[in-house]
Amino acid sequence: QVQLVESGGGVVQAGGSLRLSCAASGTISSTNVMGWYRQAPGKQRELVASITSGGSTTYVDSVKGRFTISRDNANVYLQMNSLKPEDTAVYYCNFRSSYANSWGQGTQVTVSS
Repeated sequence: QVQLVESGGGVVQAGGSLRLSCAASGTISSTNVMGWYRQAPGKQRELVASITSGGSTTYVDSVKGRFTISRDNANVYLQMNSLKPEDTAVYYCNFRSSYANSWGQGTQVTVSS
């Protein structure tokens, strides 16, 4: 079992920045992928960014150049710059390994125009 606790959401004006944090606890294997997903009202959940235990990263095209994912040990972060109203969503932390697929409770990010 892996438990995830997120923090750092909030309300920000367009062009502003936020930093999301996610702390994983439990049985953490050395090989895993941690990521951030988001779900806006009426839309499907989408992958925003992910990072492997080896440090390889992926980003959805809409956030490239604006968001940066990073990690240290069992913590993962999402630095979000130049935020846009379309980034408004509930952001979820995810942990995947050969034996686990865990989700955080979600944190709301609201970007006002």
